[in-house]
Amino acid sequence: MSVEMVELSMNAPEPVRTAGILQQNRVFLDFFWDLAKPDQEVRLKAVEDLIQYLKTNNKADELDYTIKRLVDGLAHTREAARPGFSLALGQVLSTFEVISLQSILDRIKEKHNLQTVKKKLVRNAAFGNLFGVLALHQSSRLSKEPPVVLGCVQLLQSLSQHRQHLKDLPTKTMMDILNEISEEVFEEVLLSALQTDLASAFRTPEQLQLLLVALQRFPQTLKPKKLKKLLGSSTIINAENIPKLMEVLKMASRSVKKECVLPAVALDLLKLSLKEDSFQLFWNNAIINGMLKEPPGPAHYLSFRLLGSALPLLSVAQLKEVLSGEVMMQYGEHVVSAQVTERFKLAPEMDSYVSDFLAGCQDADRQLAGMVGFSSLINKGSPLMPPVWRGVQHLQPAALQHYVEWLKNMFLKPQLDKLLDCSTRKQKDNREGKEHGLFPGETCVREGHQLLLCCFFSRFVFFHAFFSAKKASASIPETKGKLSVPLDDKTRGVLVNHFFGLLLSMHHLPLTEDSDKGTAANQKRVQGVRADGTMWIYHLVQYAQVLLDQPEHAHSVSTCVFCSMLKMVANLKKEVKKGPAAGTSAFQQLFLLVAMHLFKAPEELLGITKDLQSCVDKAQEKKAKKKKKQATEQEEEPEWVEVLVDILLSLLSQPSRHIRHVCRTVFSSICPHVTAAALTAILDVSTTHVRDKSDGSDDDSDEEEDDEAMEEEDDDDEEEEEEEGELEEGEVDQKFRQELMKVLQQQNALATEEDGSSDEELDDDAMMALDKGLAALFSEQKKKNQAKKDERTKIQKEKTLVRDFKIKVLDLVEVFVARQAGSPLVLGLVEPLLTIIDRGMSSDSDQQEQEFLRRAADIFRNQLCRSKVYCRTVGDRQGELHDLLDKLMTKCQKLADSSVCLYYFSASLYVVKVLRGAPPAELRFMGNLDVDRVSAIFRDALTSFMGRRKSPLTAQMFTDLFARFPGLCVQLLDQAVQHITSGVRVHQQGQACVLVLRAIQNKEVQQLLSGAPWTELCVKVSGQLAASLQQAGQAESKVVKEKVVRTLELCQFLAKHVHQQKLSVDLEPLQKVLQSLTSAIAFKKTGKLEDTYWAVMKHFGVMKPKVEKTKPDKEAEQQQVPKKKKGFLPETKKRKKRNQPILEPAAAAAAANNSTSRDKPGADKGQAKKKHDKKTKQKRPADGAAASQPNPAKKSKITQSESKTAKKKKPKQKKEGGGQM
Repeated sequence: MSVEMVELSMNAPEPVRTAGILQQNRVFLDFFWDLAKPDQEVRLKAVEDLIQYLKTNNKADELDYTIKRLVDGLAHTREAARPGFSLALGQVLSTFEVISLQSILDRIKEKHNLQTVKKKLVRNAAFGNLFGVLALHQSSRLSKEPPVVLGCVQLLQSLSQHRQHLKDLPTKTMMDILNEISEEVFEEVLLSALQTDLASAFRTPEQLQLLLVALQRFPQTLKPKKLKKLLGSSTIINAENIPKLMEVLKMASRSVKKECVLPAVALDLLKLSLKEDSFQLFWNNAIINGMLKEPPGPAHYLSFRLLGSALPLLSVAQLKEVLSGEVMMQYGEHVVSAQVTERFKLAPEMDSYVSDFLAGCQDADRQLAGMVGFSSLINKGSPLMPPVWRGVQHLQPAALQHYVEWLKNMFLKPQLDKLLDCSTRKQKDNREGKEHGLFPGETCVREGHQLLLCCFFSRFVFFHAFFSAKKASASIPETKGKLSVPLDDKTRGVLVNHFFGLLLSMHHLPLTEDSDKGTAANQKRVQGVRADGTMWIYHLVQYAQVLLDQPEHAHSVSTCVFCSMLKMVANLKKEVKKGPAAGTSAFQQLFLLVAMHLFKAPEELLGITKDLQSCVDKAQEKKAKKKKKQATEQEEEPEWVEVLVDILLSLLSQPSRHIRHVCRTVFSSICPHVTAAALTAILDVSTTHVRDKSDGSDDDSDEEEDDEAMEEEDDDDEEEEEEEGELEEGEVDQKFRQELMKVLQQQNALATEEDGSSDEELDDDAMMALDKGLAALFSEQKKKNQAKKDERTKIQKEKTLVRDFKIKVLDLVEVFVARQAGSPLVLGLVEPLLTIIDRGMSSDSDQQEQEFLRRAADIFRNQLCRSKVYCRTVGDRQGELHDLLDKLMTKCQKLADSSVCLYYFSASLYVVKVLRGAPPAELRFMGNLDVDRVSAIFRDALTSFMGRRKSPLTAQMFTDLFARFPGLCVQLLDQAVQHITSGVRVHQQGQACVLVLRAIQNKEVQQLLSGAPWTELCVKVSGQLAASLQQAGQAESKVVKEKVVRTLELCQFLAKHVHQQKLSVDLEPLQKVLQSLTSAIAFKKTGKLEDTYWAVMKHFGVMKPKVEKTKPDKEAEQQQVPKKKKGFLPETKKRKKRNQPILEPAAAAAAANNSTSRDKPGADKGQAKKKHDKKTKQKRPADGAAASQPNPAKKSKITQSESKTAKKKKPKQKKEGGGQM
């Protein structure tokens, strides 16, 4: 495109004619439609295509039309369209530099003139100007034309008056322009224009930020002398301007209350204070003595966010000062208060601030200062930092080492004066004595990933949890540091819990990167193992042995027991080196775990240690005997597996996640050696507790109510519930009444009819004695109630522990099913799991019991029944499995809940699958399955389903049976065909049609019945369908219609198949019944019933008749249906006519004239007649033959009102009568 052409087109005074363009190219116009679409991707694609189109065609008229459309679209009513047109205009101006920016600015001002636009379009026009300036800015040519820059800034200044629409967008746009232009353009062009805004910088946050941006971009222009002329001071942050800055910051904090972000002006002020070396003044006076003095709210949140944003900008000294000041204290109080109630929580934002600071900072000293500062926030002696702090992973090795040293020193010698205690006043008053401010948590171990640090940290916590340093030793570094304050039992218990949590964290630690490279990507890593193959816990056990070897540091744990366990571990390690043995690694892991827990609960685990030792001895003896004898006969599994399972069950009763995880790992390693007795022990534990629970269901319901009362012990409703519970116990209340009566009678305080002493008052001694007796009685009653409440609480806690134990036991069941799905022992899990599901479904239980039920149902359905791996070698258990199948199906028919019945039916199908064995190549092969017996079992179930009105069985169950076992389907198909007409209800007959349809659609069933049996089956089905349709009658109810639909679907498949295969089946009786069906059923134009019927008839050569569309005769309809009179109500809406009263001659004539005038076309308007009718209807005669006689009591009032209305309307009646005569 030539330059002359563009300039001529842009300067042409005549308006652009778009008629030719509209008729010429539709693709070009679609770009502008896409620019207004709400989808951002569509808008961006339209901008790209538009630019490419204009470059390719190179036509002046299209470019002019594009500029016009884009300028008009800047003020589009759709908010999503404005950015699209603005971006498109900016790209067009950037691509075609021959277009003058001044001409575009003039067009924008002219098109979106705020002075001439209508009032309702002021908002759109304001946005049009704003997005026009943004388009000029996006063209990247604004800095080349200084006059246009000045025009844009002046336009934005005028838009600042429309703050209710644009908010702070004009000022932000000016800042963007300042960031683009050079210092010369600012000094020569914009400084004079912006002088007013810069001089009023302390009025609004936007104007102050504009000044700060100008100072940052043009420091040579805005020198201190220039600032003094503008603001009256050579610096912005000084003592005089602090009050003004505080007001601006308060305004900024309120403006971003909903956005929950840090205002940019606050961060700019912080950076300026660091640049002007006035950070101390700004932080102390503006933030601490200014913003924090405001009530908790936006001002405080701005201070906290400014603290987090300032971390990367501060030096080490400034970090230490800020993180130990008032802002941190207020932040800690906010975190504590936010934990109490559901308030706004700023802690997640602060965590992200700290993590970003630690990730981007490479200075170890600054990282350490930040970690120490936030770790110094404590509440009730514990740090406020989260237990797992992700920011620790970004620490440099030196910073991490110093941080751990700081934690250790703070634990040994707590310096509470250097910590920021954010406890409330009530918490401080309740605190007794000094507390150890910091417990070394698992954070450093979980995120540090340094071998030496993990070892040091775990040893330190273990030592102070179970030992005490009496004498320093060079071989034990932990003995060199002594506690300044001895640990009490409560604190030591918390530290013990920290240690075992640390042990679990170490168990999940990943290997080093070097070891990961050598392993395969899909290889499962063993947890709890270091890179060299040794266990983490083994190093701690060795450390414990070193401590026990020195008597001055020995704990109360029996040293001989611990040493004997270590000997067993050493022997097991030797066995592993010789060769892998069954359960050797499992025993080793268990020994180490029990050894560590000996320090926590030695009395409970002493018996387990002895069992473990005997278990290992027996396992090794069995192994030695097998090697010597090498017997060919199969021997029983070693007893050590049963002993080990008992030990695992006893360990699972301990409330420890680490023990639970290790037990699961150990059991998975010994699954191939589990015996039937061991598996029975596991199942007995779970089913026994369930049975105990079911026997005391009434007690459980009461205990669940007590559990709810426990959870709300701080509420006032608890007292009411206790009172209600006491009222329900009539015996206790009766005894209490008797005791109360005795006390009152002893003191003669109970009035009787004989002495009449109700009015006499007792003396002081008698009153004191009575008070003592009543106080003792009520105190005793209160103790009894509290004892009952404690007993209920104890029982509820025991129940909770039992439920939790059952869930843990299910872990072992799940592991066994997953690892040994092909073992015959899995068949013994079917009935116990079904028992758990049945009892769990039938009882209303709490969330914990529901979790147990959900786990059991998931194991049974997904991991047992649906597993591709199953037992395929039944052996001598065929009779037992057939009996189990008979038992399951008998139980299935007696259930009341279909959901439970589904699990029993799935179990039956699983047993059938096991009896059949591997899927055969021949369809007729059924393996070890007794086809006649199994067919009889399922035939009885099918008869029960079709013959009972309320059966738990469903059609989907038998559909699954037919699909999975075609051989059984063939045996049951004849009976299903008979039930098409013999079903007890219409619903069962329809379900029988569904079963037969699914069966004959199966290709495997068709292969099994190929030939004469298939033809005979089709003949039977045809006859049953004809009989069923004859029984249909009038299909008025929904159930009958559904049955007819199912029957027609079966008819459709049968007719289609017979015609395609050309079978010798007579379908004429069925066709006759189908043809007569139209008289019994009223078909509609559309619907599933009608469509299915005509689809069936299509196979018999009968097509659906086409309904000819005839235009209705309008003249006949007009003659038949009279037109409704406008202004009148329909007859159904009118009130019934009442008896007409006898009127005077003049009134009667007027009424007759009014009635005749209604039928005339020139009658009066309806509104006037309605008013007249209402007034005449209000008149009621005093007497008359046709009038109803009013009550005597109301007669006088009626006559008086009628006389008044008659007097008022006499002149009007005369006038009307004269006119009509």
